[in-house]
Amino acid sequence: MFICNHCPFVIHLKQDIVKLTNYYMKKGLAVVAISSNSVVTHPQDGPDFMAEEAKLFKYPFPYLYDESQDVARAFRAVCTPEFLLYKKVGRRPFELVYHGQFDDSRPSNNMRVTGRDLSMAIDSALSGQPLSFVQKPSVGCSIKWHPEKSM
Repeated sequence: MFICNHCPFVIHLKQDIVKLTNYYMKKGLAVVAISSNSVVTHPQDGPDFMAEEAKLFKYPFPYLYDESQDVARAFRAVCTPEFLLYKKVGRRPFELVYHGQFDDSRPSNNMRVTGRDLSMAIDSALSGQPLSFVQKPSVGCSIKWHPEKSM
């Protein structure tokens, strides 16, 4: 997943992201969170603050910093939070099976946070079944790209 510290959409989901990942990691799911935001424009999303955040919320997964922003570009991430789910069967390469939202909840829509979309995708992947629903794109804060440097 691509997350960061400052985004209201991520803040809205943090506790439930931890609950969902704790549950599925017990079933064998590997989880990684990445912050790709520029620390030039958003220093609160940098490594020192990320470590504090991970400790405060008891993240059960690695929370990595993408300083070059190459990882975000490679995964075509555009916002936080953004969730990507890959599965691997045998010797075949990893296959992207889900790229979308956590659920329909937003900071201002008064919908309960459920993790429904991501949970259904994970359940499908773990059972070897195709997704039975239409993937909805993530909604959140745009990734904060490094400002262009003047020459």
